[in-house]
Amino acid sequence: MTTVLVLNGPNLGRLGSREPDVYGSASLDDLRAMLAASVPDNVAIELRQTDDEAELVRWLHGAVDSRTSVVLNPAAFTHYSYALRDAAALVTKAGLQLIEVHISNPHARETFRHTSVISGVATGVIAGLGFDSYRLAVDHILRSAA
Repeated sequence: MTTVLVLNGPNLGRLGSREPDVYGSASLDDLRAMLAASVPDNVAIELRQTDDEAELVRWLHGAVDSRTSVVLNPAAFTHYSYALRDAAALVTKAGLQLIEVHISNPHARETFRHTSVISGVATGVIAGLGFDSYRLAVDHILRSAA
């Protein structure tokens, strides 16, 4: 069984009620169901969310240890968390895929959102396509593994 780790940072647990004009009205449970329905039966989607930077770093360390590729929506940590950046670099330096995703397009929003400290160490970045950003990232990881 192939596992893809889908990690979500702060405030994404509030999807569905948080700024629906920016993030849509679907919840993390809706995202989980959509991703599970979009992959073959031999692929497990392990979706997690935390508001805790240290926990997100530990999850990335675990991905390296278990040799698991990652879809990462770092949310607000995108713009300033060097600890998260360094943990993300461990994933890609281990030869694993790490795709940075964003539901909205950060470049179409406030200026402070235009900088990502994660992008420079990510395998790729997909932004602005709603939940399809995640689906495309998972599809890329699966095609790269084939």
